[in-house]
Amino acid sequence: MSSSNVWNAELYDNKLSFVSSFGKGVVELLQPQRGEKILDLGCGTGDLSYEIFKSGAIVTGIDFTGEMIEQARKKYPQIPFIVENGETFRTTEKYDAVFSNAALHWMKQADEVVESVGLALQPGGRFVAEFGGQGNVQTVIRGITEVLSGEYGINVAERNPWYFPSIGEYSTLLEQYGFTVFYAHHFDRPTPLTDGEKGLYHWLDSFADDFFPEFSKEEKMVIYKKIKNKIQLDLYKDGIWEADYKRIRIVAIKKES
Repeated sequence: MSSSNVWNAELYDNKLSFVSSFGKGVVELLQPQRGEKILDLGCGTGDLSYEIFKSGAIVTGIDFTGEMIEQARKKYPQIPFIVENGETFRTTEKYDAVFSNAALHWMKQADEVVESVGLALQPGGRFVAEFGGQGNVQTVIRGITEVLSGEYGINVAERNPWYFPSIGEYSTLLEQYGFTVFYAHHFDRPTPLTDGEKGLYHWLDSFADDFFPEFSKEEKMVIYKKIKNKIQLDLYKDGIWEADYKRIRIVAIKKES
């Protein structure tokens, strides 16, 4: 994977639990059945893998980040969790479904991801996912760009770690790799961040590390404050930061032949 984002599993669980909370709706879309083999692609610390496990399905979780996998293993020792690159993973198992929540937008080699998912699925298997769509966190990105480009001369576009496609773009990609797209929905989901005024800082610390590699913790806090001042009128409401999320949910079936 191309991102060098540094993940803090404890911060992810304690301050960014909305990722898994919203993801429960994607589990409902998956409709896991008892005995099905399901792969959770980009499982994080395993909360949604466990939701799938409770249905009686046989679930395996994979994630690129060792710290996340270590945390998942501690929380849910009854589930196998494996460190794998979501873009290039290969498995000898054939799964009934591949599930993914809030992970695919970190995988910029989207064609490789879709190829890997197709190889992991049985014919007729389903791919059910939610991830950032076109326009996701565009206000936050604007704030980052105005501060880093305007005040530090940094080319933000070169550092952007995310892939936020349109429905048309992603559906076309899936069809090219032998999937039939049964459901695709692009929607706004304004997302409250925990800890009041600190909410934006937690979000930047957890998800935007690729933009600030050369800065110390103290320097980043100065930059975060500048970003906050740029976007506060748009995203800070009644004492709560609200990230301007735009998501895609998709269900695709691997063709029988």
